[in-house]
Amino acid sequence: MPRIKKLIVSKIMSDDDIAKREGTWFQESELIHPVVRSNLDVYYLDEHGQEKLLLKYRKNQISDELCDLGWQSYKDLAKPSRGRGASAGPIDVKGQYFSKRAVVHTKKWSTGYLKPEGKLLKEELDLLTIEDIKKRCVDIEDLQIEGSDSKEDIIYKIIKSKNLVSSMKINNQVASNPIGYYEASKNFAKLPCRLTHFTRVNYDKYNKGLPFIQRIDQCFKKLIPESHKKQLCKANEKSYLKIPKTSFSTITINRNFRTALHKDAGDYKEGFGNLTVIERGKYHGGYTCFPQFGIGVDVRRGDFLAMDVHEWHTNTPIYETTEDKAFNEALEPAFKDNPEVGTVGIYEKYTRLTFVCYLREKISQCPDQKDLSEHDLAHLTKSGHSKIKHTKIEVK
Repeated sequence: MPRIKKLIVSKIMSDDDIAKREGTWFQESELIHPVVRSNLDVYYLDEHGQEKLLLKYRKNQISDELCDLGWQSYKDLAKPSRGRGASAGPIDVKGQYFSKRAVVHTKKWSTGYLKPEGKLLKEELDLLTIEDIKKRCVDIEDLQIEGSDSKEDIIYKIIKSKNLVSSMKINNQVASNPIGYYEASKNFAKLPCRLTHFTRVNYDKYNKGLPFIQRIDQCFKKLIPESHKKQLCKANEKSYLKIPKTSFSTITINRNFRTALHKDAGDYKEGFGNLTVIERGKYHGGYTCFPQFGIGVDVRRGDFLAMDVHEWHTNTPIYETTEDKAFNEALEPAFKDNPEVGTVGIYEKYTRLTFVCYLREKISQCPDQKDLSEHDLAHLTKSGHSKIKHTKIEVK
């Protein structure tokens, strides 16, 4: 076999400068190296002059048969999400989702919003003069109006005083969801260590597609055996929360999701990121980039990318050429999307599904299997939409 090429890259942006661009977009023109389209290992030198692995890329590692299985099993599991943080990019207040909502306190990739009653009240108050609005404030207990408050400030204070501002902060709505297992949540739901909701509801599809996921793990083991060994050992500490015959607990599935600059969080730090793509139709771009090093990779159907997800990474724009559009127009629809939902990217005729495979760091803090309560076990079962019917899943 031909020897794999090796490239050593250097930082073209300081750590402070790249961090300032978290949650923003990068363009292909900001790369200094040719886009990677053939087998390559990329390293960089750390502060001690030691080589550190940034990525390993291999073409055509997953067969068409397994890609087809992955498509059939998982294409519908990238559901709308408003919780992807910086990776969802700057809030698009003019986009379809937020144009229908009254957003407040928008900062970078995060925004608050008014409840429906709050939106109606705002529309009513917007028609009044600031003097008339101040008159209304007299009867509102504990409402403090400052002399420097603008009309918008006063309206917001009135709406907030009536508890009509959502307590949640949300991000741009994108098609991205995890399958597999998750650690206990500490939010209002207080869920135990569990199968994710979309896994439970679609368990048969999830189970049928496992050979595709297992092939990704085989690529990981072959390319970076040391990291794979550490991750597998860690995963086996709670083997009932491990995707069978892999070192993964979780797979994030993204559909036509161009990520903004971010670092992954919550995954096992001694492991390594694993990414592959299944596509339908034709498109260009969507390169997986490490802007601090000026390099990007064109990951396509069946390719495998092992990447250090704790370095800053992002995607370039995904776009269609005239030829791409003509080809895609002839495709039969593959999804039944509601055009009113406003999820970014899902109304394109082409499809780019990305699979990011990893081990959740806090899975190791979950109870031992022998200590699980009936409540815990209920979250390790498959379930249906229309009726409460649980079938216990054998854990291996």
